[in-house]
Amino acid sequence: MSFSIVTNVASMVAQENLRVNTDFQRQTINRLTSGYRINASGDDAAGLAVANKYRSDVAELSQGVRNANDGISSLQIVDGGLNNISKIMDRLKTLATQSGSTTFTGNRTMVNNEYQALLGEINRQASNIGLVSSGVYNTLIEVYIGGGSSVANAKVQVDLSGTGNRVDATSLGVGTSSVAGGGTTVGNLDLNNVANTFLASSATQVFTFALYDTNAAATTTHAVTVTGGSTAAGSTGSAILSALNTDLASYGISAVTDANGYLAFGGTRAFSVSVAAPSAGNGVKTALTAGADNQGDYRLAATTLTVLAGTEAEVLTFQNASGSAIVTLTGTGSGASVTGAVAAINTGTAATLGVFALVSYSVAGGVALTIESSSDFSMTSYSGTVASKGLYAASGLTAATIADPDSTATTTGNALAAIAALTSAVSTLGLVQGKVGTGQNKLAYSINLAQSQISNFAAAESRIRDADIASEAANLTKAQVLQQASLAAMAQANSAPQAVLALLRG
Repeated sequence: MSFSIVTNVASMVAQENLRVNTDFQRQTINRLTSGYRINASGDDAAGLAVANKYRSDVAELSQGVRNANDGISSLQIVDGGLNNISKIMDRLKTLATQSGSTTFTGNRTMVNNEYQALLGEINRQASNIGLVSSGVYNTLIEVYIGGGSSVANAKVQVDLSGTGNRVDATSLGVGTSSVAGGGTTVGNLDLNNVANTFLASSATQVFTFALYDTNAAATTTHAVTVTGGSTAAGSTGSAILSALNTDLASYGISAVTDANGYLAFGGTRAFSVSVAAPSAGNGVKTALTAGADNQGDYRLAATTLTVLAGTEAEVLTFQNASGSAIVTLTGTGSGASVTGAVAAINTGTAATLGVFALVSYSVAGGVALTIESSSDFSMTSYSGTVASKGLYAASGLTAATIADPDSTATTTGNALAAIAALTSAVSTLGLVQGKVGTGQNKLAYSINLAQSQISNFAAAESRIRDADIASEAANLTKAQVLQQASLAAMAQANSAPQAVLALLRG
C-alpha cells in the first residue's frame, strides 16, 4: 500500500464511522427523551402504519365510552319518569277501587276530579320524558360506540319507537277512563244463573264491538268469538265472562254481571256491541232494549237521520264535568252525511270532553249512530229554522235536551272498567320499563367491551411505537464509547501524514 499525504484514507474512514456513531447516539438520545421508538416515519414505516391504526381505534372507542355514558344518563332520566308514572298508576287504581265498591258513601265526583287530574299529570310527565307521539325518545335510539368491524356493528340500538312505547294516558288505554258514577250500561243480555250451560260444546257466538280509536281518531270494529268449551256440558256464563274479559282487556272494555245477573259492559272509551245468534245452544240473548253502551249514550238509527242541505244548519252543545263544546253541522259540509256528522262531533268533543260519536252495527236491519262517553254528559240541539232535520229531529224527542235513553247503568260501572284498564296499563308500562332497563344494560356491557378494547389496542400500539428504555440506555452507552473511540482514531489518522516529514529530513 502506497503512503500518501494527498488522500488520507484512514481519516476518511474515521470520519464516516464518526458520522454513523453520532447519528446512532442522536437517535438513541431522541428515543430516550421522547419515550418513543418511532419518532419519524423512516424509523419504522410499516410499524408506524399499524401503530397509527391502533391509536385511531383508541380515540374512537374513548369517545364511544363517553357516548354510551351519555346514553345511560338519558335512559336513566326516562326510567325515573316511568317509575313516577307507575306510582301515579298505583294512586289511580286506589281511587278506582275506592269508587268501585257499592258500599262507598263518599262523593264519587270528588274522587273522579283527582282521578282526572292525575291522568293529566301522566300526560305531562310522559311528554316531559319524551315518550309521546313525536317525543324525543319515542324513536329508535342509536348510540355509536365504535370498535366494530362495520358501522352497523359499532352501534347499540334501543328501540323505543311506535305507539306501544308511548306512556301518555291515551296510549296506555286509560285516557278516557273515569271513576264517577255510572258508565256500565246493561241491556237485557241475560246471563242469569251463570252456573247454567249457555253454549253447547261445539257452539260459538260472536260479539262485535264498534270502538272509537283515540290514536287513529276513527271508528274501528273488533269481534270476539266465544266457544262452547271442550266438554259435552258446554260453557257456563262465568266461562263466557272470562273469555270476554281476556280478549277485551287491551281495549279498555270489561264484562261483568250486575245485581240482576245481566251481562254488563263497561269501558274507558266509546263503544257499542252487537251479539250474533249462537250457532247451537242457548247462548247470550241478543235482544237489546237500550243497547250495551257507555252511560251517556244517544242512539238513533242512522237511516232515520235526515241530513241537512244547502244553508241549513244545526248547532249542538255538549257539556260534562270537563266543560262544554259547540259543534255546528251544515248542509254544505258536516251535516250532509252521517259520516260527516260523526267526524265533526269527534273533532269538537273527543279531545276536550271525552265524548265520542261512532257508527255501530248494533241495530237490527241497519246501523246505529251513537254519541257516547265514559261519564255522564248532556247534549242540547238548536236547529234554527230547520226543525225537521238533523240529530234533534232524528231523536224523535220534543224536548230541546236530548235525553239519555239508558237508564240501567250501574253505580260502579266506570270504576270497574277503569280497574280493568289500569291493570292492562300497568302491564303495558312494565313492558316499556323493561325496554328502557334492557337498553341501560346493553350500554353498560358495551362500555365494558370498549374499555377492554381500549386497553388492548393501547398495549398493541405501545409494543410497536414505545421505546425499550433499558435497551436504549445500553445503546446510549455504546454510542458514547464508539463516538469517543472514533474521535481518538480520527485524531491519530490525521497525524499520520506528518511522518512523511521525517523522510524529507533524511
